[in-house]
Amino acid sequence: QVQLVESGGGLVQAGGSLRLSCAASGRTVSSMAWFRQAPGKEREFVATISWTGSIVYYKDSVKGRFTISRDNAKNTVYLQMNSLKPEDTAVYFCAVGRYASTDVSSFSSWGQGTQVTVSS
Repeated sequence: QVQLVESGGGLVQAGGSLRLSCAASGRTVSSMAWFRQAPGKEREFVATISWTGSIVYYKDSVKGRFTISRDNAKNTVYLQMNSLKPEDTAVYFCAVGRYASTDVSSFSSWGQGTQVTVSS
């Protein structure tokens, strides 16, 4: 069983930046991803990255603003978020799965989430 711990969330003004981290422990993980969930909305895909980093997908609305990366030596995935907008406000979740995917059902292990709030 893998444990995931996210960090780096917080309150930022529109146009600002945050960097989320997710550290995995318990076993070596394969593909990793970030999802987010705003109040009253379903959990949605944000970004995913394969083990080698050769496969990366982004939600259209974050392309050019967010960058996913990973450090396999540390079993950690990052999400650099720039030019943040109020609509990016949500709880951000880290997830682990076998394949890089945009589908929430493809991921078997989840972190507890970290709150990101963007003020206008």
